[in-house]
Amino acid sequence: GELEVWAVVPERDRKEVYDDVLFFLAKKEKEQAKQLRRRNIQALKSILDGMSSVNFQTTWSQAQQYLMDNPSFAQDHQLQNMDKEDALICFEEHIRALEREEEEERERARLRERRQQRKNREAFQTFLDELHETGQLHSMSTWMELYPAVSTDVRFANMLGQPGSTPLDLFKFYVEELKARFHDEKKIIKDILKDRGFCVEVNTAFEDFAHVISFDKRAAALDAGNIKLTFNSLLEKAEAREREREKEEARRMRRREAAFRSMLRQAVPALELGTAWEEVRERFVCDSAFEQITLESERIRLFREYLQVLETECQHLHTKGRKHGRKGKKHHRKRSHSPSGSESEEEELPPPSLRPPKRRRRNPSESGSEPSSSLDSVESGGAALGGRGSPSSRLLLGSDHGLRKAKKPKKKTKKRRHKSNSPESETDPEEKAGKESDEKEPEQDKDRELRRAELPNRSPGFGIKKEKTGWDTSESELSEGELERRRRTLLQQLDDH
Repeated sequence: GELEVWAVVPERDRKEVYDDVLFFLAKKEKEQAKQLRRRNIQALKSILDGMSSVNFQTTWSQAQQYLMDNPSFAQDHQLQNMDKEDALICFEEHIRALEREEEEERERARLRERRQQRKNREAFQTFLDELHETGQLHSMSTWMELYPAVSTDVRFANMLGQPGSTPLDLFKFYVEELKARFHDEKKIIKDILKDRGFCVEVNTAFEDFAHVISFDKRAAALDAGNIKLTFNSLLEKAEAREREREKEEARRMRRREAAFRSMLRQAVPALELGTAWEEVRERFVCDSAFEQITLESERIRLFREYLQVLETECQHLHTKGRKHGRKGKKHHRKRSHSPSGSESEEEELPPPSLRPPKRRRRNPSESGSEPSSSLDSVESGGAALGGRGSPSSRLLLGSDHGLRKAKKPKKKTKKRRHKSNSPESETDPEEKAGKESDEKEPEQDKDRELRRAELPNRSPGFGIKKEKTGWDTSESELSEGELERRRRTLLQQLDDH
């Protein structure tokens, strides 16, 4: 039959039919191979999915061993003849799927852990709120004080070991938030005190302060620590006011005591040592300084202190006078023990009219022409008496030299006078000097007459020696006009001799 079919087909069509059959068979084989490959891959995936021993860390060699031990794989000959490359690709895809599942599981575990940690923190935060409501936790609380109450709660134990904020951190954050509310709550407390008319003083107790605030509805949301801090702040201000008041009172008291001492110092007649307060009290009763010191004990204390000051000053002046007296006695003893003897020294002392004057402050009102004219007259008189080497000329030159020396500090005194602003300070010393000179002139005139009577009996040489040995300190207050008159008298006496 086949030959007949073959013979029926023409020769030219046989080749085409043959090619078509080959193409059809090849296509059929390819389809079968694809189906077999697809079937083997699916079967291998099913086997790998069913194997619990295979995970995302299993290697290909371990998987081959597991497949050989699997009965489903061992009984399937087509699966055993599966292409190795297809089997490896199938295994890789299975491992990647396992890795994705593992990563997703880890992410889910992390999310669950984070959620639990957040719940633990929220539970601990709620626990802190409960402590704050009960008054155990406030803005002035410390962890050491609160730890015994916190450590016994399970919400604190759940926080241990987890990452992120620790229980101590949450406690610090909570306290900082309470402290941040201090200024706002302080204003509320001040408003409450203002409405209640309550003022914090130095002796105000915290219990009274808290009792006044607790009656207001606004105090329900206030923190106990901030209430305590506000009380401390107001108490410090009250203490500062009290210290300032005490300082002001002390200043006023010092001024009153100074006025009282001034009253005692200016008393007329002046107070003396040994005076009793009862004796002089009536003299000061009407004085304002007396009335300002209200306590009698303070008046007596100030009076006794004033007497002590007087006693100290008197002792100081007494010791100073004794020192000057001892110095004068020593000087007198030295002069008495000199080789020339006291009698010769007394004889050599010149009369006051022949002694050169001491330095004296010049009156600015006096003209400068008088000293120059007096010097010229003295020099001319000295030349007429016997030249430069005569005793009288030496005496006159000595007086001239003393006068020139007296002229030098006059410029300084003028400058000092110009520095003073008040005219009274310039004229007071001059007026005093003039008064003293006027009082001394009658006595000096008497001494001058007696010495003039004794002068002819003495030689001019004695006057020179007296000038060298001593100076008359009583003549320092004389005016220049008086000096000029004495010089002229001296010249006349020398001319007579």
